Amino acid sequence: MSLVNYHSSKSMGLAKAALDYRSMRQDMISSNIANADTPNYKPRDISFESSLRSERAKLFNNTPKLEMAVTDAKHIPLTDNSNSTKATTFFRDGHMARNDGNSVDLDVETTEMSKNSIMYNALLGAIKKEAMIFRSVIDASQKVN
Repeated sequence: MSLVNYHSSKSMGLAKAALDYRSMRQDMISSNIANADTPNYKPRDISFESSLRSERAKLFNNTPKLEMAVTDAKHIPLTDNSNSTKATTFFRDGHMARNDGNSVDLDVETTEMSKNSIMYNALLGAIKKEAMIFRSVIDASQKVN
């Protein structure tokens, strides 16, 4: 059973989105570490929480949507950016830049990578556990017949 195609509930869709964002964050942190010696490089990060919050709102449909009134056919139509799966990236600030303008702190990057890896593995474990529960229910229902 593939975890990518497994969607038993809305919460599993949210867990899949969380895995995707964690994977993107891991790539971003790896890029920061790889550019530790690049002059004028500023470390980047992903706004994981806001991305997941918008994904949750989209999945559970719990955000009220205010419709725009169209009073003239010549008005520019409103574009809906809520379906975008891109996470918001930002430059991580607050670290002193070296003489070459690079502000990558390897201690911060490796700590963030470790935290992100732990969260990724915890999410993966939760998805696998829920998949096993559903599989056992399916197996038990087949034995009854």
